[in-house]
Order: sequence, then C-alpha cells, then structure tokens
Amino acid sequence: MTMHLERKMARWGLAALALVAVVGVAAIPTPPEPAQGSPFAYVSSEIVLRQTPGFTQAESTFTAEMAGYRAEVQVLQQDLDSAVNAFNQQSIVLSPTARQEKSDELRGLQQQLEQRTADLQNLAVQRQQELIGPLEDRIQSVIDGLRAERNISIVFDVSAPGNNIISADPVLDLTSVVLSRLTGRSGGQ
Repeated sequence: MTMHLERKMARWGLAALALVAVVGVAAIPTPPEPAQGSPFAYVSSEIVLRQTPGFTQAESTFTAEMAGYRAEVQVLQQDLDSAVNAFNQQSIVLSPTARQEKSDELRGLQQQLEQRTADLQNLAVQRQQELIGPLEDRIQSVIDGLRAERNISIVFDVSAPGNNIISADPVLDLTSVVLSRLTGRSGGQ
C-alpha cells in the first residue's frame, strides 16, 4: 500500500508542480502589442522634393537667377584680370609711388570682387530658401501627419548626407505615400 500511496503522491506532486509552472508562466507579464506598423519608417526626401508640384518651376527660376549671378561675377573677375595684366605690363615704367597706388587699386578691386561674390552667394542661399522652403514645409507637414497617423516614432531620410542606412524593409518606405498626398494622386499605403 505504501507504494500505491507513493505513486498517488508522486502524481499529485507532478500535477501540483505543473500547475505551479503554468501559474508562474502566466504571472510573467507579456509585452504590450506593438503599435500598428513599425516605430520607424523612412522617406527619400530627394525623390519627394523633385516630384513635388512646383519644384520644377522653382528650380528653373533658381537656375536662371544663378546664371545671372555667375555672369556678374565673371564680368567682375574679367575686369580684375584685365587690370592686373595692365599693371604687370606697366609696372616696369611706373614710379614706386605710382606702382604702390596701382597695387592698392588692384587690392581694392580684389576686395570688391570677393565682397560681391560673398553677397551673391548669400543672396543665392536666401533665394533658394524662398523658392524651395515652402515646398519643404509642405513635405514636412505631410511626413509629420503620416508619422502621427501611423504612430511612428522616427522617420529617417535615406537621401540625407551621411545617412548610414544601407538596407531597410521596403514596407517601411513612406516615399510613395508622401508623394501621393502631395500630388493628390491616389496610391501608396
């Protein structure tokens, strides 16, 4: 009889141990369900910007204005080069005082050229921001809206300089969705 009792106790012991194990596993909290989709996504801002309505016109305007800036700088550079060549040809016959005066004039022309070049570069940056800035703001607004809608924590720009993303799941690419919202075309996710 003791053997029979020992078997029964062993079975109950195993059953109790199994019950404790199941209850113990059930007591471990399960991680929360992930938010809909991934906490990460990406876009190619270069592709989006180039295909945004209004970009082609803005780029064309900027390119034309830059050509004007370049032409102005070239004229100033040619004037300076001509003055330097004239000075080099005449410097032998000039008195030391006249040579110094001409040299000072050349330095002044060089400074004017450098200042005008810097002014035009600043003007180009400002003009580019005026033309492209509103488009970038619209793009950012669409991306922010998608990020909030889809409960995405971070949206990466795969076309940004220094981007270290070398491979990503195409499901995470919001580029076509952003484009469809910007252009009013249906499509995307």
